[in-house]
Amino acid sequence: MDLTAENLGVRRGEDFIFMNVSFKLSNGDALVLTGRNGSGKSTLLRTVAGLLRPEQGRIKIAGKGIEMDMRPSEACHYLGHRNAMKTELTVWENLRFWKDFLGDFSGGTGMEIDEAAEIVGLAGITHLPFGYLSAGQQRRFAMAKLLIAWRPVWILDEPTAALDKAA
Repeated sequence: MDLTAENLGVRRGEDFIFMNVSFKLSNGDALVLTGRNGSGKSTLLRTVAGLLRPEQGRIKIAGKGIEMDMRPSEACHYLGHRNAMKTELTVWENLRFWKDFLGDFSGGTGMEIDEAAEIVGLAGITHLPFGYLSAGQQRRFAMAKLLIAWRPVWILDEPTAALDKAA
């Protein structure tokens, strides 16, 4: 599968945050964005994820199981600064919601919740309210969300925030 951005440009108000950004990623590729605060890294990731519309350019996805007119965002997981979990619900309830809501993209199957909790090193505490967990535990369970609903593209904004070296 290929994910391609061609000449992307995004505005904030009257000013372009960035212009003419292009890249092509294939299976197994990674793109790491670096730069100063406010340089547009998160905006670019949100644009590729389909959360923002580009002012110019386009994003395309192609490959097995991808229909010609499919929006690239349908094949993407996006994990931003916030974990997208309800603090009053248990971890299991949060992950169950995301598994049901997202479902699996064509060509793969997500893990079961207990298996994903094991993978992120937090098996046995999915019964706890998400809000009771440390910031690092919350981030690990946000990563588990990526495992329970299969998507071929992961867009991660500061994925290591709140995680220790072992995580």
